[in-house]
Amino acid sequence: MKLYGGIDLHSNNSVIHIIDEQGVSQLKKKVANDLVTILALLKPFQDELTGLVVESTYNWYWLVDGLMEAEFEVHLANTAAIQQYSGLKYGDDDSDANWLANMLRLAILPTGYIYPKEARMQRDLLRKRMQLVQQKTANMLSIQGMYDRHLNRRINSNKLKQLTLAQLDNDFGDPNVRLAIGGNLTVQHCLAQQIKVIEASLTKQLKLTPEFIRLTSIDGIGLILALTIMLETGDISRFDQVGNYASYCRCVSGARYSNGKKKSSTNTKNGNKYLAWAFIEAANFAIRYNDTVKRYYQKKLAKTKVVIARKTVAHKLARACFYVLRDQVDFDVNKAFGYSK
Repeated sequence: MKLYGGIDLHSNNSVIHIIDEQGVSQLKKKVANDLVTILALLKPFQDELTGLVVESTYNWYWLVDGLMEAEFEVHLANTAAIQQYSGLKYGDDDSDANWLANMLRLAILPTGYIYPKEARMQRDLLRKRMQLVQQKTANMLSIQGMYDRHLNRRINSNKLKQLTLAQLDNDFGDPNVRLAIGGNLTVQHCLAQQIKVIEASLTKQLKLTPEFIRLTSIDGIGLILALTIMLETGDISRFDQVGNYASYCRCVSGARYSNGKKKSSTNTKNGNKYLAWAFIEAANFAIRYNDTVKRYYQKKLAKTKVVIARKTVAHKLARACFYVLRDQVDFDVNKAFGYSK
């Protein structure tokens, strides 16, 4: 008899539901989030279990890794793509776990990619770097805003990097303002140091695999961004078409059309936010250093907002990345941005 399992994972407990081929419940139990307890509960069903479905929540690592190490067949459910019957009057954790198991039984389960454990740790360290870079940018903007507000003086990023606490004493007479901006500056220096530490560690651990080496031929993509794209993308064959990859990178606007008219917006956050950030960063560099990309951006900027124009460049780069990886060819800026040689 084939069995199918669903696990509705929460912060401190999990609801486990196992059903048979007819959808009849064989086990329904709520347990604490303890791997030994969960494995002991599932062990009697292991030989008959076709698979176990775990929700892709923020804390799935320990459970999925533990189940896989115990040789269970595990599927990671793509929660953003799962939608129960909209007319359902009542739902709870039991019904959620049952629905996961039933989707597996009916072969309609939208799954997420279970990244290999070792590479996942490296990927998460790169994600931490991204978080620190964003915080560093926020501190820079705050310091620039303080200079603008109190002194009517613009301070560019190069001068900001050379800024010292002694310089703040000369520039600001009010001790409260000095303390406020000094806090930003101290945090800024700390973030810059930690980013360098992470980058040094990652460059020792990681090298671009042969199929990803050509990423650095794409204007705007250096080593760190290439490593980010490599670890976040995984195997490019996961994506059937270029549009699927661009959508995964959040470079495609979410909308629902009927009879040629836009009826509603859809889930624009469905996709990989880290790839979205990587391609926006690549777009910023490409606009600055590549004349062809810059002309394309300025043409778009004349018709729309800065954010949309920049996102359009990111979209083009994401599409170019797909073809570079799939076909193993070098980046052609003229082809990517619609200019003939």
